[in-house]
Amino acid sequence: MSMNQSVLICDQVAPLLNEILQKNGLRITYEPEITPEQIKEKIANFDIIIVRSRTKITKDMIDRATQCKIIARVGVGLDNVDVEAAKAKNIRVINAAEGAMNAVAELVLGLMLSLAREIPRADREIRNGNWLKKDLMGTELSGKYLGIVGLGNIGKRLARLAKGLNMNIIGFDVIPIPDDFVREVGLIKADVDTLISSADFISFHVPLTEETRHLVNLQRISKMKKNVYLINTSRGEIIDEDALYGALKEKRIAGAALDVFEKEPATGNKLATLPNVVCTPHIGAQTKEAQSLAANIIAEKIIMILRGVI
Repeated sequence: MSMNQSVLICDQVAPLLNEILQKNGLRITYEPEITPEQIKEKIANFDIIIVRSRTKITKDMIDRATQCKIIARVGVGLDNVDVEAAKAKNIRVINAAEGAMNAVAELVLGLMLSLAREIPRADREIRNGNWLKKDLMGTELSGKYLGIVGLGNIGKRLARLAKGLNMNIIGFDVIPIPDDFVREVGLIKADVDTLISSADFISFHVPLTEETRHLVNLQRISKMKKNVYLINTSRGEIIDEDALYGALKEKRIAGAALDVFEKEPATGNKLATLPNVVCTPHIGAQTKEAQSLAANIIAEKIIMILRGVI
């Protein structure tokens, strides 16, 4: 496959990606604010399409992509790309699953600490002139049971970090978990419902599929401990937000930290009005290191595909 390929980059990416591709002779069109309508108009002119999470590549777009050979996501999941439509046209679909594992795992730890010690509330109240030392009685992570639903790259990295904080790790994945990893972190393997009913903190790291949509629903919430904290940095749709809102408002569970939402941007989301919720605007992979690593991974994969190596 020739290296003289045209590339449309539809979202903001680390400059390293452009630099590597240009050095290898690819022609870059960088339009990080491009609209879906504009993509439909232009997509036929490009061999390679690159997105992050803002842009959705739909079947309608893919049907118009008459010369496209590669669709790349500079990120973990592929739920914003119609993979089946791409496969039907023999278009390679790639991502950078390895790029964000440390950034997301560290964010989860930060969110867990924020919930356990009410750090956002403490900061907010002291700025408002209130000294709530007596009210801010937190809990420690050490010795608690962390349930990790999904033990891919991010889930495994989180388990290793949490083990260093003396947490007990309960894990579930639909894919068999390697024995050496089980021994490394002292993993307690469990099915989803056992995990959900046993853990003090639960972190979700699964792709969005028909099976995982509303994985956390009213029925499963009813099985959770009253002092449980939920953390979601995967996809917003895996949690039924109405069910979660009711449980948090009525204090049937202790709290939740959400980096992802059913509808984004999530400004105006009713969950953000609750005092036992910590919200961040889908920043799991938003570190300089993660973005540079993901850009490098995608650039290398594209070049290897064009050279026929993979």
